[in-house]
Amino acid sequence: MKERDGRTSSPIGDPALVAERRAGVLLHPTALTSGRLGSDASEFLEWLEAAGQTWWQVLPLGPPDESGSPYAARSAFAGSSALLATHGAPVSSAERDRFCQSQSYWLEGWARFAGADAIDDQVRFQREWGALRDEARARGVRLLGDVPLYVAREGADTASWPDLFQVGEVAGAPPDDYSAIGQLWGNPLHDWAAHRRDGYRWWIERLRRTLELVDAARVDHFRGFVSYWAVPASAPDAGGGRWRRGPGGAPLEAAARELGELPLVAEDLGLITPAVEELRRGIGLPGMRVIQWAFRGGHANPHRLANHPRCAVAYTGTHDNMTIVEWWSEASRREREEACAAARERGIDEREPHLMLIRLVLSSPAAISIVPAQDLLGLGRDARFNTPGTSVGNWRWRLPAGALDAGVANWLRQATEQAGRAVT
Repeated sequence: MKERDGRTSSPIGDPALVAERRAGVLLHPTALTSGRLGSDASEFLEWLEAAGQTWWQVLPLGPPDESGSPYAARSAFAGSSALLATHGAPVSSAERDRFCQSQSYWLEGWARFAGADAIDDQVRFQREWGALRDEARARGVRLLGDVPLYVAREGADTASWPDLFQVGEVAGAPPDDYSAIGQLWGNPLHDWAAHRRDGYRWWIERLRRTLELVDAARVDHFRGFVSYWAVPASAPDAGGGRWRRGPGGAPLEAAARELGELPLVAEDLGLITPAVEELRRGIGLPGMRVIQWAFRGGHANPHRLANHPRCAVAYTGTHDNMTIVEWWSEASRREREEACAAARERGIDEREPHLMLIRLVLSSPAAISIVPAQDLLGLGRDARFNTPGTSVGNWRWRLPAGALDAGVANWLRQATEQAGRAVT
């Protein structure tokens, strides 16, 4: 496969993002006990502070599709009104006017798409999310969001900017560790030539909006900037797709020229080529490492702990992975033996495999480590959040009331301190 040269003129990532060793927890707001903001979100922030955590990874916040996926949100800019703790709260004309002025690029198109109360709901979302951000800052917790590469089919983005998207082919991923037949996402593909002619304005405004809501963001499917898997719109699966050239770092560079250094993390999982790595390093973004993939393959496996760079985020698993308990139940004997050997080398003595693997991730050289809430609780198959390549049964798990208690917080704080990741 021939790919576009990934080199860029200068780094655009924010080096402060990986300046210190820190830790966090992955939990989408819909997975809070109530599935909404408000008291549950506040209690979770309080718990994160007690547990010595610096990051809350929240995933995308937009209005999801019919399957509940926030990665196919009906708007790349709007917040999901389903997250509101208080529906129908009063909105003043002054609030509405200020919000309309600050969000003029996308808000009118969203209102045409979503209906009469759409603007007021966005004001309510801004109000509640802003209060959450203020509380997070006060507790020393930063929010790690998400920038999906693609938008939803028949969403507000394609309705507002139809010329920026292709027809005839749709997005997907080739066969990889997640799926033997690839993943047929079906999202519209970007028309990168049209984006370039527009000066990448959509991308600039999208990142501006994202970084108004969170402190940093993961760029999902980062490799699509180098080359992307295009699948005929009528295909039954992703196997018949082909690679097409992406824009390289141009959209992100355009955003950096206007917004400054970008606190972004590149999701560089799956089929990653030297050109993708060259682009990521060239623009100075951290990549990702997943402990579930660390104990197979040869010594060059980038997920092995010895190969984790400082400029990275290490996970037990992402929202797309099995829980660590499910993974352990299906791991080969060799994988289990290698995991136990890695733990012994680092002086880790935990009887429960999921706690051992969490400590291994905390011991990573990567600047940031993230553990899904399900893994902290030692939950199995029923707690998996998403299975790539499927559209049924995902995005439904919720945190059991009281499950993240003081005992779990104390264990995680101690483990975080021992790994040198706690704020001092």
